[in-house]
Amino acid sequence: MSIAATTVHFESSDGVSLVGDLALPESAHGAAIVCHPHPQFGGNRFNHVVQALHDSLAEGGVASLRFDFRSEFDDGRGERLDAVAALAEVRERLPGLPTFAVGYSFGAMIALGVDDSDLGGTVLIAPPLAMLDTPQQPACPVALFSPTNDQFTPAAQAREITAGWTDLECHEIADADHFLATEAPDVATQAAAWIVNRLG
Repeated sequence: MSIAATTVHFESSDGVSLVGDLALPESAHGAAIVCHPHPQFGGNRFNHVVQALHDSLAEGGVASLRFDFRSEFDDGRGERLDAVAALAEVRERLPGLPTFAVGYSFGAMIALGVDDSDLGGTVLIAPPLAMLDTPQQPACPVALFSPTNDQFTPAAQAREITAGWTDLECHEIADADHFLATEAPDVATQAAAWIVNRLG
């Protein structure tokens, strides 16, 4: 059963107003932001993968803030500021809890680009890693979920790109493509379990 979420409003460091939904389970022992797919291709916080992640995290005892990126696309730069603002929002509301960045597709690349040494971990779901010249590993543990038939970066290529990364856990999503039409609930459950395990 989904945990009811509260609509929250917050602001990025460059003054952009943002909106999201915060699902807050009783006795939350961690918190995560969930970043959505590319807004220029219909991505928003109500995407089916984002919804599945939002629900699974909360059901696992992890507060979850899914949010919409700024309305005017900023080629990833402003969107990273949005993610940083979302992290600040959950930390202000839930001080002391370990925090995680979770993203799907374009949102995974935004989560990957968040430079925050206090993150407990980053979860990347179907990140289009091949579209970056040299993706840099964040300074925290990473869980990578890659569809074997991903149109942008299939699992085999994702493994090659991240071969030098440390503290990385790779999961192949068998016989799935980038859009995870039917696999989203299972992937979300695995992603939430990874975070719960990190929390001990």
